[in-house]
Amino acid sequence: MSDYYNAFEMSPVPAPGPDAAPPELFRGIYGMPAFVTIPTSDLAASVDFWTRGLGFFELFGIPGRLVHLRRWAFQDVLLVSAESVPAQPPAMSCSFACVLSQIDSLVEACRAVRPDAVEGPQDTPWNTRDVTVTTPENARIVFTAAKPFDPASQEARNLAAIGITPPDAGRGDHGEHA
Repeated sequence: MSDYYNAFEMSPVPAPGPDAAPPELFRGIYGMPAFVTIPTSDLAASVDFWTRGLGFFELFGIPGRLVHLRRWAFQDVLLVSAESVPAQPPAMSCSFACVLSQIDSLVEACRAVRPDAVEGPQDTPWNTRDVTVTTPENARIVFTAAKPFDPASQEARNLAAIGITPPDAGRGDHGEHA
């Protein structure tokens, strides 16, 4: 028996599908369960790239010190002023969900602001299409979009092999977990 259960109702990420629409940008104030802090030596250039290229907006800022960016609910980034940034991107990355219909426009927008910033898109064995972006701060940011689920696909078999099956695959109501 699996301990996994469908809890999509607590996420702003829409169910995958060809008509999946992204949620609106989220302007509410909440206790952030997680966020990314990225040092930058050029706060204005970083804000420009993150807003024009990656689709974030400025929630608030402390002039010359910090800018709090957001996209969907729970997609928060703090850009903080620093003397310098790493010369090379780290092996580590941070991922943000998007929907398939956003992939091409994200690639175009990033390349318009910073032509060599984008790798991909590429499809993954776990049924997503990913784009990796290197920001002006040398952060590796991955935008990942779930592809429509095909129960007969290799990706479905990959997920089933690790115990992840679709919500309607015969597991009972898991409301007690919510």
